Amino acid sequence: MTIVDQEFKAANRIQSGSSALNGPARVLVVDDESAASKLLSLILEPPAFQCAIANNGEEALVALQREPFDAVISDLRMPGISGMQLIGEVRRLYPNVALLVTTGVSDVDVGVEAMRCGADDYLVKPLHESAVRASLENALHKRELEREVQNYRLHLEEMVVERTWQVQEALKQVERGYDHTLQVLGAAIDLRDSDTAGHSWRVCGYSLEIARAMGWTDQQQSSLAKGAYLHDIGKLGVPDGILLKKGPLIAEEWEVMKRHARIGFDLVKGIPFLADAAEIVHSHHERFDGSGYPRGLQGEDILLGSRIFAVADALDAITSDRPYHRASSFASGRETIRKAAGKQFDPHVVEIFLSVPEATWPSIARNHRSIVSANEI
Repeated sequence: MTIVDQEFKAANRIQSGSSALNGPARVLVVDDESAASKLLSLILEPPAFQCAIANNGEEALVALQREPFDAVISDLRMPGISGMQLIGEVRRLYPNVALLVTTGVSDVDVGVEAMRCGADDYLVKPLHESAVRASLENALHKRELEREVQNYRLHLEEMVVERTWQVQEALKQVERGYDHTLQVLGAAIDLRDSDTAGHSWRVCGYSLEIARAMGWTDQQQSSLAKGAYLHDIGKLGVPDGILLKKGPLIAEEWEVMKRHARIGFDLVKGIPFLADAAEIVHSHHERFDGSGYPRGLQGEDILLGSRIFAVADALDAITSDRPYHRASSFASGRETIRKAAGKQFDPHVVEIFLSVPEATWPSIARNHRSIVSANEI
C-alpha cells in the first residue's frame, strides 16, 4: 500500500467516525457519592458499555494501573485527590483515555476550566442519559481519531526509515557498479600501455594523500580519485604506433599524443558520475607557469585537483621504470619537485607534498590497491 493510499484510508476513517474499539467500551466512574456512581452505571450498561466504580481519586489511579479503561468519568468535588488533580494525572499517565467530568450547575465555570486542563467534556448534574451517552461517545470517538493519527504518523515514520534504507542500498549497488566500470576502464588503459601498468593506481594514491593533507572532504577526494585514476583514458584514442613507440616522438606524433587529454575529457564529460572528474582528465598536463597543454592554463586557472595530480604524476614518473629512464629514489623525486615549484607545480601544493613524511610515498607505491579503497573511486 502506498503512502497516498494510507493517507486516503486514514482520512476516510476520520470522516466516517469509525472506531477500533472491540466489544463494550470500558468506563471507570469516579465519584464519592454512591447514588451518582450507580446512576452512571445504569446509564452506561452493556452491551455498549462496561462500568467499574471508584469512590475517590486514589482508588481511580489504582484501578487504572491495574487494568485498561477507554474512558474515565469523574466528579470534580471529591475528598483527597480532587477531580481537577485527577484530570492532570490521568492525562499525563494515560493520554489516550477519554475523560469527562461531572459538575453542578453552579460549577459550570469549573467544568470549563477542567476542559482547559485536559478533560474532553463536562456533564452538568443532574445527569441525563442522552447527554451522558452523547458526550461519552463523542469523547471516545475523538480519542480514537487521535490514536488513528498517532499510529498513522508512527507508521509513516517507519515507512520513511524503510524507504530511506532501501534508497541507500540501491545507491550502494549503483556505486558498486560505478567502481566496477572504473576498474575496467583503468585495466583497459594498462593493457594499452603496459610500460606504465599500475601507474593509474599509484598516482591516485599519491593524489589522495596530498588532498588529505590539505583537509579535503570525502566528496572532494572522491572526485579527485576518479579523475586521477582515469587521467590517461584518452590514450585509448591514440594510435598504437605512437602510444607504444620506444623511441622519441617526432613533432607531428607529439601533437597527436597531446590530444589524449582532450579525447579523455570528451569520453567522460557526458557520464554523470564522472562529470566532476572530467576537468582533471582535461587539465592533467597543464603547468603552473602556463607552458602545459592542451589549453596553456596558468596558475589558479588550473583546477586545484589538477595541480595536486601534477605533483603526484611527476612523483610516479620519476620513481618508476620507464622505457626512457630507470627509476630514481623518492628522495630524488621530492627534490626534483621542490625545484620545479612555481614553474611546473603550484608552490602551495608542493609545500603540502613536502610536509608528508618521505616514507609515506613508497608505502603507497607498494600498497596502492588497498590504500585506494573502492569507495574512493
